[in-house]
Amino acid sequence: MSEVTSLPNLRNPLIAPSILAADFARLADEMAAIEGADWVHVDVMDAHFVPNLTLGLPVVQSLLAATDIPMDCHLMIEDPARWAPPYAEAGAYNVTFHAEATDDPISVARDIRAAGARAGLSIKPGTPIEPYLEILRDFDTLLVMSVEPGFGGQSFIPEVLAKVGTARRLVDSGELTVVVEIDGGISADTIEMAAEAGVDCFVAGSAVYGADDPAAAVAALRRAAAAASPHLG
Repeated sequence: MSEVTSLPNLRNPLIAPSILAADFARLADEMAAIEGADWVHVDVMDAHFVPNLTLGLPVVQSLLAATDIPMDCHLMIEDPARWAPPYAEAGAYNVTFHAEATDDPISVARDIRAAGARAGLSIKPGTPIEPYLEILRDFDTLLVMSVEPGFGGQSFIPEVLAKVGTARRLVDSGELTVVVEIDGGISADTIEMAAEAGVDCFVAGSAVYGADDPAAAVAALRRAAAAASPHLG
C-alpha cells in the first residue's frame, strides 16, 4: 500500500471517545453508542511500557469490522517498530506510538504510513516537545498526554498546554501539518482550556461513556471546543 498523505486542514474540532472507559464486555454496542464521533480512540497497553494491560491487535481487528468510525490506535507499548505497522495493515486510520519507546521514531512513522495509516507521535506529560519538533514533519498527528499514560480516570495536567501552544504556532505558521491531539482528563470542565491552547482532536473517556447519552456527550464536547477554539469552529 502506498504511503498516505498528510491530513487536510481541519475546520471543526475532532472528538475521539476512548473505549478504555467503555464496557469491555459490550464493545460493539459501546461503539454504536458514540454515533457522530470523529474517531474512536483505542488504548493498546502491554504491561511493560506502562503498568497496565488492555487490548491488542486481535481485538482491534474485530472492532474494525464492527464500526465505520475511523480508528485511532494509541500504542503505549515497547518495540513499536515491530508492533505498530500491523495495526496500520489491519485498517486503523491513525497509529500513534510513544517517542519514549524508540530510538528511531522516523523509521517507525514511515513504516506505519507505508502500511496505509496516518502516523502519530505521543509524548508523556514530563517529556519536552522541543527535541521532537524537527521530526514532526514526518508525522500526521502529535498526541500530547495530559495524564500519565497507563490508566483512565486521572486528573488533567494543565502544564502540558504549553507544548500544545508550541505545536499550534508551528502548524499555524505552516512549518508543520500535524493534527494536535490531547489525551487525558478531557471533560466539560477542561476541554475549553485545551481548545484555547490550540488542540484539534480531543480524546475523552469517562466524559463520554459515563454520560447517560454518549452520542449527546460527544456533540456537547464538540460544541464546547468549537466555542473556545481560536482556530476551529
